[in-house]
Amino acid sequence: MSKKLSLLLMTLVLAVMAAACGNKEAATTSSKEGTAPTAAASKELTIKHQLGETKVKTNPAKVVVFDMGVLDSLDKLGVEVAGVPYDGLPNYLKKYKEAKYTNVGGLKEPSFEVINKLKPDLIIISGRQQDAYKELSSIAPTIFMGVDAKRYMESFKENAKQLGQIFGKEAQVDQELAKVDEAIKGIKDKVGAGSKNGLITLVNGGKISAYGPGSRFGIIHDVFGVPAVDKTIEVSTHGQSISNEFIVEKNPDYLFVIDRDSAVGTESAGAKKVIENELVKTTKAFKEGNIIYLNPDYWYLSGGGLASVAEMVKEVSAGIK
Repeated sequence: MSKKLSLLLMTLVLAVMAAACGNKEAATTSSKEGTAPTAAASKELTIKHQLGETKVKTNPAKVVVFDMGVLDSLDKLGVEVAGVPYDGLPNYLKKYKEAKYTNVGGLKEPSFEVINKLKPDLIIISGRQQDAYKELSSIAPTIFMGVDAKRYMESFKENAKQLGQIFGKEAQVDQELAKVDEAIKGIKDKVGAGSKNGLITLVNGGKISAYGPGSRFGIIHDVFGVPAVDKTIEVSTHGQSISNEFIVEKNPDYLFVIDRDSAVGTESAGAKKVIENELVKTTKAFKEGNIIYLNPDYWYLSGGGLASVAEMVKEVSAGIK
């Protein structure tokens, strides 16, 4: 066999081997590329909520969030959002005022033009935006995720689990909820038989409102187990207007105070100056050092979030003796 023929045969063999390797690598790459999108492919869920049913695709890329409790949960889960209302953000979520997040209007007045331009894949709202539900739904799938105060924990957990389903974070949500349940068990054990009662108040513009069982802050009574000093307090969004004399008459063992002015940035003398007057200083709560000032970021602005509820439990637990 001539040298030229041998060289030609060798070249052909090497070419065939190279082609075979190339085909194998291409097949492997193709297989990987073919399975990856399938694993991450969006599924469609039907989310039932207070305002109806909405079909939502999992792992939405652009999300607009109006509810601060939901924003709190998504932040805890490491889920990015595209737009939020800059007004009403609690201090610990101020990073959402950065330019990378679009300001989508006020809590009560969404900017439909801005939201439409953003082209979101999902919009999440709560009570303050429910009147805009129809118009927001015409822009993108919209779901209501407000917390129902009358069934606080059930509602909170339902919302968290739905977020877990939508964003593929089921395991993480379960872990966070288990931590909250454990902390609540601890506070219930601490409260014990409930020999000491409590009164929940909100200070706003120098005036005081009371909240009882079934109210927006009623988790202290309904879930944590602190008995209400008065079970007949009117259940309403703004609470029952009360006087210093009312507090003295009820004489609670624990007085829980939420400063709305501080939460919304209104200049005021401060909740402590309003509450700790000469009349209230005669109560058991003051004399025993049991006036508990609750963080309004968690209680007034972002209640119902995975992080905020955990902090709410922690605050009350630290105040109970």
